[in-house]
Amino acid sequence: MIKALEIRFVRLKDISLVEIASHMSNSRVAEHMPLLKSKWTLDDANKFVKAKERTWQHNGLGHWAILYGDVYVGWGGFQKEGEEWDFGLVLKPENFGLGMRISRKAIEFANSDPRIDFVTFLLPLSRRNLGALSRGGAKFVENVKYDGETFKKYRLETNNH
Repeated sequence: MIKALEIRFVRLKDISLVEIASHMSNSRVAEHMPLLKSKWTLDDANKFVKAKERTWQHNGLGHWAILYGDVYVGWGGFQKEGEEWDFGLVLKPENFGLGMRISRKAIEFANSDPRIDFVTFLLPLSRRNLGALSRGGAKFVENVKYDGETFKKYRLETNNH
């Protein structure tokens, strides 16, 4: 019997900066990240990882590197935006198909974390297929501006509210 590979969340600092810079420089990734304006250097990747580590230190939670088996497939997780926990997920293009499995695992985490009463999602206008988000219980809130770009904001109540 073939065993399915496990999805694991680890810290971004455990991933090669070369790997992260390459991931974030991919043009298919940039299509859905309006705030991503240029290819990343190793210095950009290093600043990113350090910023995400500060989030962990300040809030006790943040973005993870995501592994499928032992392979880095992207990053994502929860970050405080004001008083809200926002969930973001940025996968390598060859791993876009893992998005639902990874998101379900992350939402299971949110449902078990008493700090998280609800989760928000900020999605770029380029994202069209949002049926799974609605079927999962997330409700559209409004369009919001973030760093000069417009995003669709959704909210999902957790089991903690």
